[in-house]
Amino acid sequence: MPRAESVVLVGPMGVGKTTIGKKLAKRLELPFVDTDVLLTKKHGDIPKIFAEQGESVFREFEEACVLEAITVPSVIATGGGAILSEHTRAALSQATVIYLSTDGKHMATRLSGGNRPLLKNGVSDWRRIYESRRELYEQVADITVDTSRVALKTVVEEIVSELKKL
Repeated sequence: MPRAESVVLVGPMGVGKTTIGKKLAKRLELPFVDTDVLLTKKHGDIPKIFAEQGESVFREFEEACVLEAITVPSVIATGGGAILSEHTRAALSQATVIYLSTDGKHMATRLSGGNRPLLKNGVSDWRRIYESRRELYEQVADITVDTSRVALKTVVEEIVSELKKL
């Protein structure tokens, strides 16, 4: 299994980190932590934080939540921008990091109905943000799994298979 006690999922907004993370945690018999949920419990509504305190304050809160979550053996779904923090990227070396990549073709459907402060212009904003972060996802990843055209169950099984190789 993983070389570290925590398995951390990184990737762009809407790629399926939370959904896949819950299924993976069940499969690995580990607790599941969503850092966005943790952040919301501690600091309130994410869009409200962005609106009232700004992105930099949100990123500080996000970093603290990732650093807290990583101390407990678990499967952790991070926010899409968590890897922007140098401290977070350094801390991820303590975990096994899975980068959930995508070709982006189905993102309009996946993102519809959400309240995401950075996506005022929809998929075009998503593409721009993803391209600006892709290299960071690749840098921190121990394993990369493409989620573009596969069922969630298949993604989970691929991750489990890759974890066994570590």
